[in-house]
Amino acid sequence: MSTERKPSKVFSVKKGGNLQEGYAPYEKDLCTKMVQIQTKRYYLDVKENRRGKFIKVAEIAADGRRDQIFLALSTAAEFRDHLSTFSEHYSSLPPHNPDIPPPEDGKLMSEIMIKDNRRYYLDLKENSRGRFLRVSQTMGRDSYRNYLAIPAQGMIEMRNALSDVVDEFGTDDGGFQVESLTSQHVRVGQKIFHFDAGQNDRGVYLKISEVQPTYRTAITIPDKCWSKFRDVIDQFIDKLESETERVGHENEIGMGNLTIDDNKQEQEETKK
Repeated sequence: MSTERKPSKVFSVKKGGNLQEGYAPYEKDLCTKMVQIQTKRYYLDVKENRRGKFIKVAEIAADGRRDQIFLALSTAAEFRDHLSTFSEHYSSLPPHNPDIPPPEDGKLMSEIMIKDNRRYYLDLKENSRGRFLRVSQTMGRDSYRNYLAIPAQGMIEMRNALSDVVDEFGTDDGGFQVESLTSQHVRVGQKIFHFDAGQNDRGVYLKISEVQPTYRTAITIPDKCWSKFRDVIDQFIDKLESETERVGHENEIGMGNLTIDDNKQEQEETKK
């Protein structure tokens, strides 16, 4: 990585409105900032979906190669603070000397951030080309790592860009709170059906459990399918009500005919 110190620039590209209340099965762009550090461009895209607001940080190299990580707003604030600490440590180091071998693992300073099932590894490293901050993100066990590499002399510019975003959008991740959905149950004879909402890294879901004295089974329905399940059940209800009404009407007509026949028979017997 080149040690030449080129000026960094921060550009505000676009800004959008807030996500409308209610269900929205898409991501909405709220704001984009671009940071130019040496020959690389970094885009900070503030987005919002039903799970809340987050930042997609993308690194675009001169050859077009693209790497990216995702940060919740609360994690972005923590990352910003770490960037200040890393930058201070970097400033205290002697100038980079390519003739002096770097540490065996290349690491000069390291930190870890944890957010839900995501882990972020921050490593200030050095190689023959210079010093840089490597940021890697993992989700769950044995997951693929996403990487970013920020030239050490550009950490302040990245911190300032993140500060602008945090100052504007705050540190509340927002989004849908599954705790607002109270569990429900329905008893039918010896069966009990439990309806429990939950949330994981893939989103919100509804778990429907059928419990009997000696038997238990369950299905899990992603929230994006709830309305489809509701529509199908509504169709069955409408069809059943329609058929029940039709059969009831036919039975009434049949009973009416039987009453007429009985009256005729009584009249005939009276004449005799």
